[in-house]
Amino acid sequence: MTKEIQLAEELINFIYNGPTAFHVVENVGRELEAAGYKKLELTGQWELEAGGKYYTTKNGSAIFAFDTGKKSLADNGFKMICAHSDSPGFKIKPDPEMIVDGKLMKLNTEVYGGPILMSWLDRPLSIAGRVILKSDDPLKPGHKLVNFRKAMVYIPNLAIHLNRSVNDGVELNKQKDMLPLVSTVNDSLEKDGWLQNLVAKELQVDALDILDFDLFLYEFEKGTLVGEKNEFISSPKLDDLAMVHAGLKALLSSDDNSPKMLAIFDNEEVGSGTKQGAGSPVLKHIIDRIAEKLGMSQEDKQRALYNSFMISADMAHSIHPNQVGKHDPVLHPVLNGGPVIKIHANQKYTTDGDSGAVFKSLCKIAEVPVQQFVNRSDMVGGSTLGNVLLGQMDIRSVDVGNPMLSMHSVRELGGVKDHFYMTEVFKTFFNL
Repeated sequence: MTKEIQLAEELINFIYNGPTAFHVVENVGRELEAAGYKKLELTGQWELEAGGKYYTTKNGSAIFAFDTGKKSLADNGFKMICAHSDSPGFKIKPDPEMIVDGKLMKLNTEVYGGPILMSWLDRPLSIAGRVILKSDDPLKPGHKLVNFRKAMVYIPNLAIHLNRSVNDGVELNKQKDMLPLVSTVNDSLEKDGWLQNLVAKELQVDALDILDFDLFLYEFEKGTLVGEKNEFISSPKLDDLAMVHAGLKALLSSDDNSPKMLAIFDNEEVGSGTKQGAGSPVLKHIIDRIAEKLGMSQEDKQRALYNSFMISADMAHSIHPNQVGKHDPVLHPVLNGGPVIKIHANQKYTTDGDSGAVFKSLCKIAEVPVQQFVNRSDMVGGSTLGNVLLGQMDIRSVDVGNPMLSMHSVRELGGVKDHFYMTEVFKTFFNL
């Protein structure tokens, strides 16, 4: 097994064990602690020291790991990699059980973000998320994570015999067409509170102790390598767990010299405007707190910010083999062609000439190829968390990602070499 394939297999396992943002953060925290990082509670008192390794979480779905480094923070700033833990999909609504014709039960769901709806049809799906439990303090309820790890639900397509024009294109209604079938109905089925009782059984808690939940559907089938030479990765949630994984691998293998930070936000797929999203002041508050606990003056904290550099890491588009005309006529990023610098004249991406040059230099040091992406001038593309975050802190920044196909599909396609390349660039960055 080559080192590229080994890393790709690690990514597939990382994604499979992180079906929701809550599970991603829990798993990242576990790896950080195994590497000597100390957990800090946002509600607790912090004691920091130079060269110390720490992490903290927000809402259980965002995580911020930092190494204060041996070098001066004021003189060197933070080397920061930012990514996001969430993915498009379906969230289960409260009291979700819906009975159809007295014979079938489906679950009421709401679309989260912008998934490609048709890709969720006709495949086994499971359920995972966070469950909120009674505690002695009504302001601080208990939390437990649940993951059923089995095929639980299924969103069926309508047979072609009942829709002869299906191959001419179908507009799927999010409330009508995308509700998952979960069970047949019989006299023994307790329809009221069915899901809550199922969760209680799985967690071995009293159903009456469950106050609420944040539960999501997810693709049950594990990712796999694809291609005659195993050169591609087919998996859910490459956007953006591939960047989370690459950033984590780089952080855990880095030296202790430079101050550095890995910031994984939630809710990028719905605009980042939450308390755990990049549009909130959470990272600014963390950096303020670090500076205070290290005894830095206000001026030295400002110097640290202006000496910092951020890589906003979110996946990018590869040239589509069947839709070349949807891309810029000149710049054609390709799978396994290396990391992609994302550029937008109207600043949906943070890249400018200065920061793009920095990332190109990092790639050269790491001895990996680099590509560039721009949209067609007559098409509106997506955005990411980088420019949202810079509304809170003015740090030099570049937007990058690995090229991929089928972005926001329930299964996406990336390159084995690209994941290795990006991890190497991140390692180079953290070790400068």
